[in-house]
Amino acid sequence: MPREARRISKSKIYHIMIRGINQQNIFADDEDHEKFMAILDTYHKKMGYDLYAYCLMGNHVHLLIKEGKEILSNTMKRIGASYVHWYNWQ
Repeated sequence: MPREARRISKSKIYHIMIRGINQQNIFADDEDHEKFMAILDTYHKKMGYDLYAYCLMGNHVHLLIKEGKEILSNTMKRIGASYVHWYNWQ
């Protein structure tokens, strides 16, 4: 069953949670954390979003983020795809 579409916020600030499939770990070590943070920084510079807070857990991530130059769903797809590509090919 698909998720309900995200409600548009007047402030454009959202709490985003990214999880591994079946709650599997998405970070195995510090290098994985560092790479995810580097990807966040890369897309921060390109897309101009504001990251107010983050928490990287073993099997999920919390982000408090304000939409930038493009809609947030597209930005999150870019971040997720970049990390997954790197993680699967390391």
